[in-house]
Amino acid sequence: MLALCEHYRVATGGAFDVRLPGRGLDPCAVVKGWAVQGAADTLTADRFVVNAGGDVVVGARSGVPWRVGVRHPLAADRLCTVLEVGSGAVATSGSNERGDHILDGRTGRPVTDLLSVTICAPTLTVADATATAAFAMGLDGIPWAAAQEGCEVYAVDAAERVYRTPGMPVAV
Repeated sequence: MLALCEHYRVATGGAFDVRLPGRGLDPCAVVKGWAVQGAADTLTADRFVVNAGGDVVVGARSGVPWRVGVRHPLAADRLCTVLEVGSGAVATSGSNERGDHILDGRTGRPVTDLLSVTICAPTLTVADATATAAFAMGLDGIPWAAAQEGCEVYAVDAAERVYRTPGMPVAV
């Protein structure tokens, strides 16, 4: 687990860091996705969904995709998009639920130029860690996340502009 955290710290130039001064060791951004993915890996059903606080792992071996709503970062009763995911994971990081809890490890300050980053990836381990790491990087995290293998990005910045990679499985 610590090696995975270190991978993301190095990959983000220190923006993602589980050892921030005054906070001690906090690997939650990696542990949650890893643990939920481990649980999903034990499932044998043709169709399943595992939801962990809005981050999800879905399986649709039958070929019919799941529709996964992504909550609007400023309005709890609205969605900003709906994704169609066959098998894989979706994770969102932002400040709407827990306030400014994601800090840029390079500065120790909250990220203010993004509202949310959603990642669709093959596993929740990757989706969750990449979403948090990208958010910690601020606007620079959007192209960084898009360059990560198997990751698609849907992000909303502080001016409410939407950024979406072409491969993001947005429902029509």
